[in-house]
Amino acid sequence: MFHTFAPKISVMKNNIRIKNKRISWEYFLVEKFVAGIVLTGTEIKSIREGKASLADSFCYFDGGELFVRGMHISEYTYGTYNNHITKRDRKLLLNAKELKKLSVKVKEKSMTIVPVVLFINDKGLAKLEIAVARGKHFYDKRNTLKEKDHKREIDRHMKK
Repeated sequence: MFHTFAPKISVMKNNIRIKNKRISWEYFLVEKFVAGIVLTGTEIKSIREGKASLADSFCYFDGGELFVRGMHISEYTYGTYNNHITKRDRKLLLNAKELKKLSVKVKEKSMTIVPVVLFINDKGLAKLEIAVARGKHFYDKRNTLKEKDHKREIDRHMKK
């Protein structure tokens, strides 16, 4: 009698979600998109370790293609001379219809494209959630603070 042993396949769940926390404070998010990113080998390894930051990053068009600038991905600790540049511009992958829609929206007054969340999907690919956003004025930020405090107060009373 022959016994066959199937190898155990462990499904690794990636919980990498790097958020740009200041975005909801600085902007009104109008519409969101999910884009792929062109990365090198050491960049994806650093992202899987959670060593990336979206602070002060933004998206721009260059020659009909969308790029993200200012996204910091730390150097991979086990990388050699082939390690990547930490703050280089990275190309975003969207289809032509989405790119056209984004370019039309950006041409409107006071609209910009900002990265919101960097995450690893189920297939192990790095994705960047971007949003078309409109900047907030000072009084909008005060209203946001009031709403946040009001919601916190309601939650506090609901627990009692």
